Amino acid sequence: MLSAGELTPETVSEILTLATQLEREDPIQRAQRLAKRRIALLFYESSTRTRTSFELAAKGLGADTTLVSSLSSSIEKGETLKDTGLTLKAIILRHPSSGAPWLLERETRLPVLNAGDGMHEHPSQALLDLRTILAHLSPGVETVSAHALAGVTVAIVGDILHSRVARSNMLLLPKLGARVILCGPKELLPEVALEAGPGIEIERDFTRAMALSQVVMMLRIQAERLAGLQVDLEEYKTRYQLTEERLAAHAPKALVMHPGPIIRGLELTGEVADGPQSLILEQVHHGVAIRMALVLRALSQPARKAVGA
Repeated sequence: MLSAGELTPETVSEILTLATQLEREDPIQRAQRLAKRRIALLFYESSTRTRTSFELAAKGLGADTTLVSSLSSSIEKGETLKDTGLTLKAIILRHPSSGAPWLLERETRLPVLNAGDGMHEHPSQALLDLRTILAHLSPGVETVSAHALAGVTVAIVGDILHSRVARSNMLLLPKLGARVILCGPKELLPEVALEAGPGIEIERDFTRAMALSQVVMMLRIQAERLAGLQVDLEEYKTRYQLTEERLAAHAPKALVMHPGPIIRGLELTGEVADGPQSLILEQVHHGVAIRMALVLRALSQPARKAVGA
């Protein structure tokens, strides 16, 4: 699982079905599936939600996990990604460089789960976002088609430029018939985003984007990736902050989502994050089920000979 772009509706259906099966399975029986299997979580970037979610997923299947971070291993001494992967047999990778999961898979011939690569992609997040949306708009639906989200509009708002979550959702949701509206200032949402493919459009007016949408997905401004880009935060809040008043006036029935971490008082207020339309905690819940399915699928693939082995 390197990219949401490689997913077909059929594959998505398989993952959703397996996630539900594992979620409903007796925990003792489920823990036998990967008993005594070892999984390394190789995180070159800090993470709370994704790392914990993958760790809970792996342990829920009975696997033993080892967390390897860049600050507490030989990575800090200059060891290459290839050598670290070959040593640890890592399959879950978060890395600040786009394309790192493809490199690790090519060099190790191991199944790799992309837990976020730079500003590129975050496919497991897109899958858990999809499961969250379906749970509310199409309860009980697991077998999806190219028309599963027909008539559904999802607004993705904020720092699109630096968001791997946005990219994976832009690749996945239109495949299932959704209309995706990107909303944000030009500094964080260049016009080139329209080249992502069909089903994607840009709307600078936040209130209009909200009024058109059944789902509003808010993103934080990624200050760590701005690299000198100047953003007027007060102007940003005036134009794009999701408040109770805006939500009530323009999208009173819309579902509110956020991949985390949330910066309360910037992209949205605490009242919205904790409000009745917020699905943020549900996203965390769906994440564990989706990642159990992905881990099980990954370790069920036939092993391939590693390069240089």
